[in-house]
Formats: sequence, structure tokens, C-alpha cells
Amino acid sequence: MAAILVVGFLVVVFSAMDQSDAGGLESYARGEMRRFTQIDDAPPQPDAVYVDENGDEVRLSDYRGQVILVNFWATWCGPCVEEMPALDRLQADLGGEDFQVVTVSLDRSMDDVLAFFERIELENLPIIHDSNLASFSQIRTPGLPTSVLYDRQGRELGRVTAPAEWDSEDAKALIRAAIARGV
Repeated sequence: MAAILVVGFLVVVFSAMDQSDAGGLESYARGEMRRFTQIDDAPPQPDAVYVDENGDEVRLSDYRGQVILVNFWATWCGPCVEEMPALDRLQADLGGEDFQVVTVSLDRSMDDVLAFFERIELENLPIIHDSNLASFSQIRTPGLPTSVLYDRQGRELGRVTAPAEWDSEDAKALIRAAIARGV
């Protein structure tokens, strides 16, 4: 009987360890996160050069070492506009050394983005602009908004290609699971 318990314990331990690599977050894709999907041949993280509100260059690789949720959006996209406050609250709640919400605007001008952030009173999100729309084709998405969750090495863990309540408990459970993996 003791041998069976030991073997059962080892199976559980090794199964949990096996889930620490990229992928494997499907069990957290519940409720608000039911649209979270993994792509078998996920494209590499875009290596595009973006611009922040100060005119400085930004790349997604600047966030290596952190789990990041990259939201590709635009001010002219109604569903994008709807989910931005939830992303702002998610960043306020979970943002820090281990996790960041990174919003990449696909608008025509930075002025549109700055005016939107001020009007909606978004205080916790970075203002990043993809002025040449380079990332849109690189992420292979059918439309906006698209939110992609990347691990600490920049590998895609999964995505949501629709608006979502990113400050919901379901979303936070998914994000916490990605952070806890330490990958």
C-alpha cells in the first residue's frame, strides 16, 4: 500500500513539473478566459520597433524576464476601447517585476493614442505605438483586439482574439498560473 502511495505521489509531482514549460494553460481557460487558445505553430514574438509616448524606441524583447500580456488595439476599434479599462486595472493589480500588460496601438498617429489615454483616464498602461503596423501581420491575427500572453523568454503561451474582461478572477488566475511557472 505504501508503494502505491509513493508511486501516486511521484506521478502527481512529475505531472506538475511537466506543466512548467511553454503551453499547458488550457485548464485555466475558463469563464471569461474561455476564448484563450493556443496555436500549435505560434508565430515568434514580433521584433518590431515601436515608439513610446516620449519618442523612444521600444521592443517587446525589452520585457524579457517577465510574463507579458501584449494587447494589440486601436482607438477606432470599439471592442478594443471597451476592454482598455479592464487592462488598466489588471496592470494596477498584477503589474510588477514578474508581469506587465503591454498595449501596442495600431492607430495612425500617436496623438490619437495620447488623447484617448487622457480622455479615458488610463494611468497604468504604457503608451506604445506601432506606427508602421509591422506587428499586425507578424502576429497572424484576424483582427483587433488581439491579446497575446508571452512567457519570460518571449514564447507565446496563448491568445485571445476578442475583447475580454482582463480584470476578472478568471483572467487573473490564468495570468498567475503563467507567472508561477517561472519559465
